[in-house]
Amino acid sequence: MAHSRRLRALITNDDGIDSPGLHALADGARAAGFEVVVAAPHVDASGVGGSVLSIRDGNRTRVHRRELAGLPGVPAYAVEGHPAFIVHSAGRGWLDPEPDVVLSGINLGANLGHAVLHSGTVNAVLAGLMHGWRGLAVSLDLADPAPENPHWHTVLHLLPEVLDVLLAAPDPAALSLNVPNLPIAEVGELREAGLSTFGTVQVRVDHRSGEHGEVLHSESARMSTPLEPGKDAALLAAGHPTLTELVGVTDRPGVLDRVTPSRRAG
Repeated sequence: MAHSRRLRALITNDDGIDSPGLHALADGARAAGFEVVVAAPHVDASGVGGSVLSIRDGNRTRVHRRELAGLPGVPAYAVEGHPAFIVHSAGRGWLDPEPDVVLSGINLGANLGHAVLHSGTVNAVLAGLMHGWRGLAVSLDLADPAPENPHWHTVLHLLPEVLDVLLAAPDPAALSLNVPNLPIAEVGELREAGLSTFGTVQVRVDHRSGEHGEVLHSESARMSTPLEPGKDAALLAAGHPTLTELVGVTDRPGVLDRVTPSRRAG
């Protein structure tokens, strides 16, 4: 990925423009030598997955310029739309020049297992694949509610090494980094990890009736089943930052070869 100019990074997230994790990631990307532009949802958009929904007035979606504390001179926009919408907009003529990479996060909480399907943070970098961009989703393993002083510095300590991995990857590529919320001295070595079957949190949904009518009531709880050895959730729980390369939507040939021609004929 040879360039005679600085690489441009689009910094986004799903926790919203005011998230301290977003500001920390923008600062880390700038320290790593990237030209940085920040564009994130104007409100919390956690759990929106790959949605390209925006608040529209006809063909218009509002964008609000922002000044981010500690990031003087960095262009920043609060967008009335979801993370994947922001990334697609950047590739459809909004940003000129276009970004070279998408950096998404730092998410307030880990994104693990096949549950990354639901993450707006992760799907922002998967959306970037459609435009030929490398991307990195970054998440810090925080409890809910988040502690008062998360270890952002631990993520930023790891960021240069992981960015080197990203830039050495085939173009395009999407990586997901999960970091334990621990001081730098207590964190294990960076490990490549496969996706767990689920994540570490299980949601139970009950159908209830009451004075407010019919509702779906959801409750989240930590998984009580043993963690899968060598997978992202287990390695993170053991204190290791984990790195996973994700593959976007693709096709698998041979769907009609799984039945006999006579059955296909009806």
